[in-house]
Amino acid sequence: MTPAIQEKASKMGKVAVLMGGRSAEREISLLSGAGVLQALRACGVDAEAFDPAERPICALKDEGYARCFIALHGRYGEDGSVQGALELLGIPYTGSGVMASAVAMDKVMTKRLWQAQGLSTPRFVWLQPQEQSRERVRAVPDELGLPLIVKPPREGSSLGVSKVRGDTDMDEAVALSARYDADVLCEEFIEGEEVTCAVLGSGAEARALPVIRIVAPEGAYDYQNKYFTDSVRYLCPSGLPPEEEAEIQRLTLAAYRALGCRGWGRADLMIRASDRKPFLLEMNTSPGMTGHSLVPMAARAAGLGYEELCLLVLESASLDNTAGGGAHS
Repeated sequence: MTPAIQEKASKMGKVAVLMGGRSAEREISLLSGAGVLQALRACGVDAEAFDPAERPICALKDEGYARCFIALHGRYGEDGSVQGALELLGIPYTGSGVMASAVAMDKVMTKRLWQAQGLSTPRFVWLQPQEQSRERVRAVPDELGLPLIVKPPREGSSLGVSKVRGDTDMDEAVALSARYDADVLCEEFIEGEEVTCAVLGSGAEARALPVIRIVAPEGAYDYQNKYFTDSVRYLCPSGLPPEEEAEIQRLTLAAYRALGCRGWGRADLMIRASDRKPFLLEMNTSPGMTGHSLVPMAARAAGLGYEELCLLVLESASLDNTAGGGAHS
């Protein structure tokens, strides 16, 4: 450990790594948090695990934590909820602020904002609970074509996601999605390659990391394959033509800034095979940090090790409502 890293670590104060939580992604969050905790301690940071599902959030203030590394995923951790609580407590935290976290967690709101900014994202139909009659559901393929994707708009880790190939599959796909979220998002399927692009930093200083190309068995980049198998291939360097890689990085940075993200994040995209046009799928404001996770992989390709990455993200911890106008980029 270099003296520079030791010096940075000593300035962090007492740090809580928020992990676990109450979302459907609790299991993954515990894996992410364990990795981050180990890395920060290896750097010399005074870091401890803190599970908001088991302890009241106000204990962070009572116990003198100086900042929080948010390793929570999904609801209550990535949707602005815990960010709002930390704003009230006045404890700086990693990742995006309240508004950007809330908007990015909701894929419908995210897509609307991207469309308003002229950023490419697949066409979609949003079905609220009162619009999920069999007749309405069966009409969606006429609007979006087949195959199409059905997913809960406020979940992550591919939970509740279905690829619908025929009209008769729609009812089952909507029912599965509705188990995770009252609203259902139906999205045009983009035939092509899946890629992901991570971002570090905020505002004009934000930079895109190398693109990762994801090659999943039968294209099934689902919950099981994401976290618990080694059958998915992650290509970094991506092997894409340099101009394609640069365009994906440009689009990702524009998407990140449009949402008001800060600190770090990761966009998931598809490259349409027919014309090589990239389409934004979603923005993750609290990306995974497990052994299978993609931000550490991209950082490594950029010459940044896991421990250094964790410390860099922790250093960026801030509050929306700081004196002098806040942290909006």
